[in-house]
Amino acid sequence: MNHERRAARECYVACEHNQKSEMKFTTISIALAGAAIFVLASVMRSQSAAAEPTAESKQSEIDSANRLFQAGKFAEAGKLYSQIVAQNPKDYLATLQLGRIALLSNRLDDTKEWLEKAISLRPGDADAKIMLAQAFYRRDDFQKAAAALSGVDVSRNKLIREQYPTLNVAMLESFKGQTPYELKGNGTSTRVKFVKTDPLPLVNVRINGGKEVTFFIDTGGSEVTLDTDFAKELGVPEFGAVQGTFSGGQHTEVRLGRIESLALGDWTVKNVPTAMLPLRQLSEGFGVKQIDGIIGTTLFYHFLTTMDYPHGGLVLRRKDAKSLEEFKTQSSGKRVTVPMWMASDHFMVGWGRVETLPPTLLFVDTGLMGAGVKLAESVINEAGIKLEQNKATKGAGGAGTLKIVPYTVHQLSFGDIKEENVPGLYDGPFPWENMFGFYLAGMVGHDFFKPYAVTFDFQNMQIFLQ
Repeated sequence: MNHERRAARECYVACEHNQKSEMKFTTISIALAGAAIFVLASVMRSQSAAAEPTAESKQSEIDSANRLFQAGKFAEAGKLYSQIVAQNPKDYLATLQLGRIALLSNRLDDTKEWLEKAISLRPGDADAKIMLAQAFYRRDDFQKAAAALSGVDVSRNKLIREQYPTLNVAMLESFKGQTPYELKGNGTSTRVKFVKTDPLPLVNVRINGGKEVTFFIDTGGSEVTLDTDFAKELGVPEFGAVQGTFSGGQHTEVRLGRIESLALGDWTVKNVPTAMLPLRQLSEGFGVKQIDGIIGTTLFYHFLTTMDYPHGGLVLRRKDAKSLEEFKTQSSGKRVTVPMWMASDHFMVGWGRVETLPPTLLFVDTGLMGAGVKLAESVINEAGIKLEQNKATKGAGGAGTLKIVPYTVHQLSFGDIKEENVPGLYDGPFPWENMFGFYLAGMVGHDFFKPYAVTFDFQNMQIFLQ
C-alpha cells in the first residue's frame, strides 16, 4: 500500500508548490506597480488564486483520494475528500464519497448529512439516493428508505442489483405501521446451543410460532433466508426477486418476503424481512434430516452477537452500551479487537494479511465451509500458492455445483490473530474482488474462526476474538 501513501504526499507537495509560486508572482507585481490601486488589485487577485487550487492540483487531490479509497484506506481518503469539499462545497463526487465512507463506517448521521447534500447537488443521480435508503434500512426506518428511492429505477439499477438487493420498495412499504426486527423478551441476553458446530454451526429456531426447525449460521448472507418450499408451507408473502451472487461467481434468483416472527432461545424477533432460496438440498451435506433456513448478518446486526465456537453456542445481547460493558467485564482470557467496516448490505471487512504480502482487506464469511480462507485468483498467484488439482472435488454452492480445489496458506492473519497452515479452497472467480470500489483479497471462513468466540459489535464497528 506504499504507493497510495506516496501519491497522497505528492498531492500535498504539488498544492503547496502552486500556492508558493502564485505568492511570488504577487511580490513581483507589487514591486513593479506604481499606483496603489494596482497594488491592491494585484494582491487581491493573487490571494484569490492562492486560495483556489488549480485544476491540475484539484485533480491530483481527487486521484489521490480515490487511490486511498481503492486501497481500503478509508480514514485517509476521507481526509482528502473533506479538503476537496472545503475548497469546493459543490464537488459532487467528493461529497458522495464522504457519504459512502460514513456508510461503510456505520456513522449513519454523517451518512445522511453527506448524502442529502450530494442529492441536492445532483438530484437526478441515483447512487446517493440508494445509499441514503440503505442508511435508513440499517435504522429499520423502512418507510424513509422507500421514500429515498423515489425516482430510482430499482429493478434495473446496477448498484441495487449488485450491492443493495434487499431495497425492494414493495417489501419496505409492507412494514408500514410496524417496527421491523421488534424484539420481544426479558433479560439482557439469550443463548442458543449449537445443534452441531461442523461443518457449520446449526441452531434450532421457530418461525411464526411453529415447530422447531434447523437453520445454519452464515455471515456471508444478509437477511434471514428460508428454504423456498418451507416458505410456501408457511404462506410467506413474496415481493419480487433479485439476482443473487454466490461463491465461484455463480448467480441465481433470490425471492424476497417477510415473516411474522423468529424465535431464538428466550427471545422472539417480530416483523422480519426474508430471502428465499432452495436450501433443503443442502441437508445431506450438513448431516441432518432437514435444513430450512439461514441466519445471516442482518439479524446479527440488531444485537451484540457472539458465535461461541469453543462452547458451542450463539449468544445474542441487547445492542446497547451496557451490554458491551458487561460483555467486556464478564469475558475472560485474551481478547483481540479487529476494526471492521460494512460494505453493501452485509459484507463485514477487516484488515488481514496473506503470507508475506502487504496487508489487505478480507471479508468475514463464517459460512465458508470446509476451509479457513478463500482467496481471489490474483492473490493466489501473487503469493505463489499452489492449487492441489489432484485433490479437486465437487461441492454444492448457493447456486449449483462447484469444482473445489484445495490449497494451503502457510500464514494467514486477521487483525492480530495469526494462524498457520490454514486450509483454503478455490472454486472459481471471486466476484467481490472489486465490486465495492475498494479491493478485497478474499474471505476468512469457518476453520479460521472455529478456535474462537467471535463477537460482532456493530455500534462501534469492531470484531472481538477470544
